[in-house]
Amino acid sequence: MLAYGSNACPSKITWLRTNLGLTGPVVAAKVRCTGLAAVWAAGLRARDGQRPATLTALPGAVEEHFVWFATPEQLAVLDVCEGRGNRYDLAVLDGADIRLDGSPLTGVHAYVGASPIRYPLLVGNAPVRVADLPQAEAASLIGNPASGHGLPTCTVLPPMRRSP
Repeated sequence: MLAYGSNACPSKITWLRTNLGLTGPVVAAKVRCTGLAAVWAAGLRARDGQRPATLTALPGAVEEHFVWFATPEQLAVLDVCEGRGNRYDLAVLDGADIRLDGSPLTGVHAYVGASPIRYPLLVGNAPVRVADLPQAEAASLIGNPASGHGLPTCTVLPPMRRSP
């Protein structure tokens, strides 16, 4: 799973352990991503009024993020945190240029905006990269949501829940 924004922050992992029961080691590796970027989302988080990050296609962009080799149990925790199917979808980044030590990775999953509040915020018709503006300033941005994230993806359906 491509970890960007708060999912790449060690304190978020501690928060997930304390508040949502995340277990097991978190194994992650730094990767180089070309043609996509972490940008500020159109909506604010209800719990703290901050603007979360989201992912968008951005030709020419080169960023470093992490791939989290998450277990199915860890993905279940992340699904709850990310509001899978409501705020974010879990998707395979089809054809994304993501490289680990120069070698391309395929089948990388990421949480991508599933609704206008988690689509990129456009300020002057352009997204605002997380790398260019700190979160403390991002909450005051004014703009409009993009019509989508623009990434070629294949949404991963949530696992079926069995009735007791």
